[in-house]
Amino acid sequence: MSESVQVTNNLTNPEASSQRTLYPYVTGTSVVAIKYKDGILMAADMGGSYGSTLRYKSVERMKSVGKHSVLGASGEISDFQEILRYLDELILHDNMWDDGNSLGPKEVHNYLTRLMYNRRNKFNPLWNSLVLGGVKNGQKYLGSVSMIGVHFEDNHVATGFGNHLARPILRDEWKEDLSFEEGVKLLEKCMRVLLYRDRSAVNKLQIAKLTEEGMTISQPYSLKTFWGYGAFQNPTVGAEGSW
Repeated sequence: MSESVQVTNNLTNPEASSQRTLYPYVTGTSVVAIKYKDGILMAADMGGSYGSTLRYKSVERMKSVGKHSVLGASGEISDFQEILRYLDELILHDNMWDDGNSLGPKEVHNYLTRLMYNRRNKFNPLWNSLVLGGVKNGQKYLGSVSMIGVHFEDNHVATGFGNHLARPILRDEWKEDLSFEEGVKLLEKCMRVLLYRDRSAVNKLQIAKLTEEGMTISQPYSLKTFWGYGAFQNPTVGAEGSW
């Protein structure tokens, strides 16, 4: 097919030239979130991996949504930016009604489940796992959405490696009346385990705090670590046939 004919076909049939994200390129790893006594706490590191290379060290993966919610994302960073654009439009449209009401975390979470499932059905998914937390009218809300629209609510959620390594810690140690200090300590314990075991994690994280009064995201900081454990120094001991 000549180049002129191909250009004409692309102009008359835009779908012929449409492209899909076949594989995520720049990705973020786990997000961990919990309910605590006064609201929601969420933690995520700031690494952005280009394949297996830790290319970026200052990627913010938690953002406020409207007045009552905070969103954290694992997976493809550009798709997360696209989701934030969708949410900006949603919040703007809601504000235009000027009726004294605003979208709460449950409504935003429901919107995200429909968005992710719709894109999955078009075989053009957004390559993210999302955590949505919020507080409205004294009610705390915390939920998760996968890239194909699978969703649930819980008192603590995690994405990525956190599902396997952080959730067991949270099941053992989480309680409903956690103070802010206890909640931060628990999240830091989870993030430290992930730092030890997840090659995509970096020792630079932020913690978001959301209460009825509003949301704050901490400045980036690092955790104290100890790499002198025997299992770290000689990890192949007892592993027959290992390299």
